[in-house]
Amino acid sequence: MSPVSSPLSAAVARLRRAGCVFAEEEAELIAAAAHTRREFFRLVDLRVGGVPLEHMLGWTCFRGLRLVVEPGVFVPRPRTEFLAERALALTRPGAVVLDLCCGTGALGAVLAGERRVVELHAADIDAASVRCARRNLAPFGGRVHQGDLFSPLPGSLYGRVEVLVANVPYVPTEEIALLPVEAREHEARVALDGGGDGLDVVRRVAAQARGWLAPGGRLLVEAHPGQVAAAMRAFVRGGLSADSVVCEQTGTWVVRGRKG
Repeated sequence: MSPVSSPLSAAVARLRRAGCVFAEEEAELIAAAAHTRREFFRLVDLRVGGVPLEHMLGWTCFRGLRLVVEPGVFVPRPRTEFLAERALALTRPGAVVLDLCCGTGALGAVLAGERRVVELHAADIDAASVRCARRNLAPFGGRVHQGDLFSPLPGSLYGRVEVLVANVPYVPTEEIALLPVEAREHEARVALDGGGDGLDVVRRVAAQARGWLAPGGRLLVEAHPGQVAAAMRAFVRGGLSADSVVCEQTGTWVVRGRKG
């Protein structure tokens, strides 16, 4: 659909008033996705109401990759590209990689696409996320499992994972209500809620990761600045050495663990 400039301009103004920072770009994407003028205005109404643009379009971009994303599925954030970069730095070509709490499979797709991993596994508890990840990781031969953390993984993977990347939920439960409407009303709560202090899932991953890692294997998670010290302690309790690194541009922190 190609609406005339007046409807497009009106849509831009509405999107801007609704708080959309990139209103012009969003209006153009919505126009490209709409088949009729009626559908264009319907999609604009949805976006103004807080529906994530990615859920409306059915795709998102992450580090140059176009990924399928269904309604309700966690949309990978630009800041998480720093986690992908840190994982890439530790991933050798031919590595065995596990993307835990995978959502769309964005991290696994980046590692497989840029490092040509020989064996890629991903897992998520959310059924819609698993559907998306299976489509996104199919070109890389990735195997996607549905279940809670490590529970659905094949036993043959135990002790063989060289890079375990986990974009776990780390928002404290009481702060869910403070998130933008796009997240709190349109993404699965299981992808956001990290428990009382936001570290419940981080602790569970850290407690179990050592057994799944190969000697010298690495675990990487994203964390809030105020959670880094506690996350590192959880890594150490789980039998891993731990350090952290920050992206100065975005303020994104990544906690890294290593199996000795």
